Amino acid sequence: MDTLLSLRVFAAVAEHKSFAAVANRFDLSPAMTSKHVQHVEARVGARLLNRNSRNVSLTEAGTHYLATVRPLLEGLVEAEAQLTETAMTPHGTLKVSMPVWMANPAFARIITAYHAENPNLILDLDLSGRKINLVEEGIDLALRVATTLDDSLIARKLTQVDFPLLASPQFLDRIGRPNKIDDLTGAPFLIYTQMGTSGRIRFGDGADAWDIRFAPVLQSGNETLIHLAAREGMGYAFLPHWLVTEDLANGLLEPVLPETVWPKVPLYAIYPDRSYLPTKVRSFLDFLAGPSGLEPSSDSSE
Repeated sequence: MDTLLSLRVFAAVAEHKSFAAVANRFDLSPAMTSKHVQHVEARVGARLLNRNSRNVSLTEAGTHYLATVRPLLEGLVEAEAQLTETAMTPHGTLKVSMPVWMANPAFARIITAYHAENPNLILDLDLSGRKINLVEEGIDLALRVATTLDDSLIARKLTQVDFPLLASPQFLDRIGRPNKIDDLTGAPFLIYTQMGTSGRIRFGDGADAWDIRFAPVLQSGNETLIHLAAREGMGYAFLPHWLVTEDLANGLLEPVLPETVWPKVPLYAIYPDRSYLPTKVRSFLDFLAGPSGLEPSSDSSE
């Protein structure tokens, strides 16, 4: 049995906590996937994974062993990738999941510029906003805006997205323009459900934290609907600046308390495998972080 493949299978099962998902990823049968893990356990003489019908988890020995072999596997794959990368160009289909609001003119210009440099690659973009399983659904990359991420996710910070508070001029003419944060107390808000629907949004940390207490009039997980309702004068909304640039220029929306420092939320790229990024994924990430892509962030982590 190929011991190197067995090590890779073991590391992947430990990472994804699923024999079925790894079997699909490596084009193996579930039984063969299990045999590869058993092969590694037999070589080291210890049980590395606890498994039952519902869960897969590392044993204490498995945790130590994974910490030892993972850097070796990553180094090997990286060396192989560097040898072949110069001879490879992005091709095939790149499947990316991203927020609904990224259907905007600015991002359309970015992907058009990327396609001009990589004409042999098909972009398959899912903007449904639903929760996904990258491995099981064959998604190469997910772009997500989030204040925090699960530690188990493999992510790279790309940039930060401004979420200014906005409203339509007609709405502000009707209820009056606020002069201070307290004027927003009890105001009608259009809330993206991931920001919280309790009637309160907290900004900052510790002693510097402050709240807005509002009256939700619309709650939705679809940013497009919130955007359109704000333009119609239904209430205040926090919206990503990329989505509303033209609305601000055309007077369809107006900044509220523009001197206030509103949220800046990190945009992350999330991918399913830390050990190797295919050329098509790496090229897209590098383009997004480059001069023709998103505004580069000052720090990133993987």
